[in-house]
Amino acid sequence: MSQKPSVAGQPARRDLANAIRALSMDAVQAANSGHPGAPMGMADIAEVLWNDYLRHNPANPAWANRDRFVLSNGHGSMLLYSLLHLTGYEEFSLDQLQNFRQFGYKTAGHPEFEPGGPIETTTGPLGQGVTNAVGMAMAEKMLAAEFNRPGHDVVDHRTWVFLGDGCLMEGISHEACSLAGTLKLGKLICLYDDNNISIDGEVDAWFTDDTPQRFAAYGWQVIPNVDGHDSAAIAAAIDEATTDVDRPTLICCKTVIGFGSPNKQGTASTHGAPLGDEEIAATRKELGWESAPFEIPADIAAAWDGSARGAADENAWNEMFAGYNSAHPEVAAEFARRMAGQLPADWDTFAQKAIADIDAAGETVATRKASLIALNAFAPALPEMAGGSADLTGSNLTKHNGSVPISGDDASGNYVWFGVREFGMTAICNGLRLHGGFLPYSGTFLTFSDYSRNALRMAALMEIQNVLVYTHDSIGLGEDGPTHQPVEHTASLRLMPNMSVWRPCDAVETAVAWRCAIERQHGPTSLVLTRQGLPHQVRDAEQISAIARGGYVLKDSDNAPDLILIATGSEVAIAVAAADALAADSISARVVSMPSTDAFDAQDADYRESVLPTAVTARIAIEAGVTEGWWRYVGTQGRVVGLDRFGASAPANELFEHFGFTAENVVAVAKDALN
Repeated sequence: MSQKPSVAGQPARRDLANAIRALSMDAVQAANSGHPGAPMGMADIAEVLWNDYLRHNPANPAWANRDRFVLSNGHGSMLLYSLLHLTGYEEFSLDQLQNFRQFGYKTAGHPEFEPGGPIETTTGPLGQGVTNAVGMAMAEKMLAAEFNRPGHDVVDHRTWVFLGDGCLMEGISHEACSLAGTLKLGKLICLYDDNNISIDGEVDAWFTDDTPQRFAAYGWQVIPNVDGHDSAAIAAAIDEATTDVDRPTLICCKTVIGFGSPNKQGTASTHGAPLGDEEIAATRKELGWESAPFEIPADIAAAWDGSARGAADENAWNEMFAGYNSAHPEVAAEFARRMAGQLPADWDTFAQKAIADIDAAGETVATRKASLIALNAFAPALPEMAGGSADLTGSNLTKHNGSVPISGDDASGNYVWFGVREFGMTAICNGLRLHGGFLPYSGTFLTFSDYSRNALRMAALMEIQNVLVYTHDSIGLGEDGPTHQPVEHTASLRLMPNMSVWRPCDAVETAVAWRCAIERQHGPTSLVLTRQGLPHQVRDAEQISAIARGGYVLKDSDNAPDLILIATGSEVAIAVAAADALAADSISARVVSMPSTDAFDAQDADYRESVLPTAVTARIAIEAGVTEGWWRYVGTQGRVVGLDRFGASAPANELFEHFGFTAENVVAVAKDALN
């Protein structure tokens, strides 16, 4: 692509860019909060990219082959909202901009993803936007390798990123950009707003990295020292960037934050506060912008409108796809299914049989191994599954029989060697899902979920699917000691809104947990899995069906229960053994396996009462972790057998004995509760 030539009678490019500046400073002033500096500083870059290069259709934000645009420095959200309004996205009307940062409007303080909308990802926590973009660029490269055919490149688009100093200071940017270079993501182009300013002022006192050399070391093409206020220089840099198909590109644009503000530009005072009415008036004069607040001259509005060009681009792709469909109907149908995020038509039957087969095998296995068994069972029906591990593949057991690793030279696989990059891995998987066409999963030790915490939160906030395989789930991992023994992590994950958490007790519950994660398309799922082997629990068909409800009666007595034992994961077998011992003393104990508290809480009141009858107040919860979350299930008269301290380094069986995770201790606690 080359720069669109100037046309006589058309508004000057600076005037087009000034429309962004005016809308941004007016909206921030109306809200009395926000960040005008970045939109004003990057306006010239945005004008060139969006008017001359970005392929998108305002009438169809979900067009499969659109370019993806990510504003990683999401505090500059008015830049994006201005662009969406100016180019013709109806949902970003002038009324939306006038109500920037107000309740109920799409123009939130930071860009927020909505399915089918033009905002590709929620940004604001710095560094995650560019990392999501790495996932999007990976998705494009992997889908192109899988679906493109000679003469029919149905997947052929770029991922564009705006980012600033803050994104590059965040550690996650190192993780993601290093991997992007290794994987040769040539269609990833980042435009760096190099303005030398962050919230605290000029960054020279805390950020003196040689950024071009850093990215060159990653294997990126780097285009340094571009004047970010010279449209011809910006276009030349983008032209150069698009010629390198084997390397991602960083374009370093020298800009002035708050460009056009005569008294505040180039200073931190424009970063995160309104300019003020007096300075806005001076800026209008400086820019030669005579229009009233939120008013765009007709000729400038017409020049910005991208509807015709967007429709033409999508129509051309649709014509090509029609030929593709004629030549490869089955492949085209699979591509359409994948991009729509639909499960295969026969998924329900397939999944039921797979779970029945796992139940029939009746194996005693660690649930991390059970997770691999489930992956091997489900993956053949789900070519969209793409996953990996943060350098723990042999421990997390995330590489199933159909896994084919990708590389920079061959993206026709479905498995990613993420390296020791837990945070980056999780945010990249968010990007894979946001792009479309993939059901991402990833693996690490549960204790290292802390490293990726904010990416988990972003998946939950956006309500996007991302399956997190967390193994080595408790003190049961033994000798590695308290640094690796996650006592608080499961409870912590359960606290996160819209995060579904499963801690299964055997291979069957693990398979059901995987099925629920696969079918749950509007939020992430954490699978919390053991290192040590767990016995198969005997169930009937009704009990197997009830697993998906999050909590169910695994073992009951003929009589009404005297007490209820509630357990998860490796502690379910302890509860079953304790129930048998109590029965020998003529005490009727019901065992409730509760692999997912959030799934159980979502059931209707009648079902929850059938599992945990309010009349039975003697209740014991058993889980090798902190006790905090269990009191709402056991009540004031109940007990929790848990661990409100860090673990220790010793063989697992010794630790379970020492900390009271034995049938004998549960029996003693139960009798105390009954008394």
